[in-house]
Amino acid sequence: MTLADKLNAGETVLTAWSTLAAPAVVELLARADFEAVTLDMQHGAHSVDSVHDGILAIAAAGKPAIVRIPVGRNDMVSRALDFSADAIIAPMINSVEDARAFAAHAKYLPVGQRSWGPARALSMRGIQKGQDYLSSANDKTVAFAMIETRAALASLDEILAVPGIDGVFVGPSDFSISWTNGAAVDPHHEEMTEAIADIGRRARAAGKHAGVFVFDAPRTQSYVKMGFNLLSVIHDGAYLSLGMSTMLDQARNG
Repeated sequence: MTLADKLNAGETVLTAWSTLAAPAVVELLARADFEAVTLDMQHGAHSVDSVHDGILAIAAAGKPAIVRIPVGRNDMVSRALDFSADAIIAPMINSVEDARAFAAHAKYLPVGQRSWGPARALSMRGIQKGQDYLSSANDKTVAFAMIETRAALASLDEILAVPGIDGVFVGPSDFSISWTNGAAVDPHHEEMTEAIADIGRRARAAGKHAGVFVFDAPRTQSYVKMGFNLLSVIHDGAYLSLGMSTMLDQARNG
């Protein structure tokens, strides 16, 4: 079952968030009990090469791979999909024009204008005929537009209506900076909680998926209740830090 199938079936997908490009770390994340792994090219250390190799490691563990591209790097959309990524998260989609440009690179005609060249994806998915991939790719890959600013919130309905945009993904930190006009960075800012909940509700009402970056694991289920069905739970640096702290506490205190 693909990531698109799981989301369309109403499943809640928890994804690991990979910022460290070390292959061994990506492999550990892929073998953990997450439903997916996201490779972060925006704020993480991932490069084209590490994304290419990381997708292979994730697929070997039987998990879907998601790639967050850098801001404005629509050229990486089709490239990551050609590498066999299951989904793309595009940051700072602040207008319907941004959404259309992103979707154009994520989907083949007649929805978008994605260029043909998925040799890696065909090989990894065991697809013999290019026509079979062409016929299914638009439905089997997922394009998430990040909602991170007041401008994006104001254009939310128009962004959701863009053909080829399969869902939206909230970045609470950037959203808080925009919400406070640069006064604070606080992913749990109380004044924007209802706005984030509204994004989840409106996305699901439009028949689209809703994702969010969760900075505090115990808050995950509260986002699920808001309608979010793709949730990234913190990131690999935090996993290492938490694991070390727990181990050292046990070693010192029994």
